[in-house]
Formats: sequence, structure tokens, C-alpha cells
Amino acid sequence: MNASMFDLGGKVAVVTGCNTGLGAAIAQALARAGCDIAGVNRSSPEQTAADVRAAGRRYLDLRADLSSTAPIPGIVRDTVQAYGRIDILVNNAGIIRRNDALDFTEEDWDAVLEVNLKSVFFLSQAVARQFIAQDGPGKIINIASMLSFQGGIRVPSYTAAKSGVLGLTRLLANEWAARCINVNAIAPGYIETNNTAALRGDARRSQEILERIPAGRWGVPEDLAGPAVFLASAASDYLHGHTLAVDGGWLAR
Repeated sequence: MNASMFDLGGKVAVVTGCNTGLGAAIAQALARAGCDIAGVNRSSPEQTAADVRAAGRRYLDLRADLSSTAPIPGIVRDTVQAYGRIDILVNNAGIIRRNDALDFTEEDWDAVLEVNLKSVFFLSQAVARQFIAQDGPGKIINIASMLSFQGGIRVPSYTAAKSGVLGLTRLLANEWAARCINVNAIAPGYIETNNTAALRGDARRSQEILERIPAGRWGVPEDLAGPAVFLASAASDYLHGHTLAVDGGWLAR
């Protein structure tokens, strides 16, 4: 093995939800490894775009609301028109709604499932069709969660969606591995992002979480950089259907 196995020079990656947090860190890491990036966001990704370009790579700004599948054909079309191909997809976009299960609304259930699970499948399907049309290999990286493995509290739709992402990762790997399409996932632990702001703002809950993490700290988005490059690179060519926990040891407790 040598460093060239992790070289992504000349590759094109579509990354959803990369204007902040985990998606921004992943897009920046892929760019530093050599990827051009097509970023799919609802709002301005100015810092991410600047960081990608500072790494010497191109950035394509695609605006889309993934609460609907309607933008998906355009995402693939516009990326291929700009770059000629797609090699990597990172399904990172996600939302969360918090409430007791007894009071959880259908609106909040549907909103989370549409973005966090339905769009993951249909964007993966569209990009996999492009991989096949290119007659080449491809990499799909889904962003799962600790709640892909555990129940959690007060986030029923998020838990259902992220459990679904783990299962969907396995299903797509079973169907597409023989086509040289790697489908794997990363399950972040408790990371300092917008989605965990409410938890970190609750002093008691935050301390309970911190005491359970063997690493003794909350994660930061950059902790996902190495795993993302690994799963996007030739170093993971024989890895299919795996969900890699990047959790500071949380699941080992």
C-alpha cells in the first residue's frame, strides 16, 4: 500500500449539505485529495466553495431542496455538463426534529424521512445509473448516525431514517457491488454541528454524553475527513455495505 491509493486526482464528487458542518469538512477533505466538487445546498456555501478552490480544485454551486425528489435529475445533469462525469456521491444532507414520541407530528415525521432517507435512495439511484452509463466504477458514501444502531430519545423520525440509511447501504451494496459500485456509510458520533446545538446547550445532557465517550471529547467535523477520503478512494475498493462508526469509542461502551 502507498499514498497513491488515497489519491482522488481527477475525480468528481457530489456532496449534499456541504455549506456547513460535516458536509463542509468532507467536501474540503475530498478537494485536498484531488476532487472537483459539486455541492448541493439550499443556502450559500461561500466558505466551502472558497476552501475547495483554495485547494486548487473546482467547485460547482448547485442549489436544491432535497425535501423533494424533483431536483435530482438536474443535479446529475448539471454536474455531468460541468465536469463530464461523476465518480463519488456523498449523501450528507439531513434535518432533525425533536419532540416526545407521544406528541410527534406527522408533518415532522414526513419532513425528516423525505430528506434523510427518501432523497438518499433516489439520488443514489440516479448517480448509480450515471456510473453505469460511464461504464466505470463509483463510490457512494451515506451519512448514517449513532441512531442507526441505537434508539435515542425524542427523535423518532430521525432514528427511523438513520436506521433506514444503514439498511439501505447494505441493500444497495448487495445489488451494486458486482457493478464496481461501492456503497458504504459513515456513522458519526456526537459531533459539534448545528444538529447537536440543542444537546450541547443542555448542560446536564451534554455532560452525560461527554462522560460516555471514551475519547473524552465531542467530535469535530474534521474527524470525518480521513474516513471520507478512505471510502472515496481505491483503498476501500473491496469494502461494500459497511457502516463505519466515527464516534470516539461510543459504541464500544
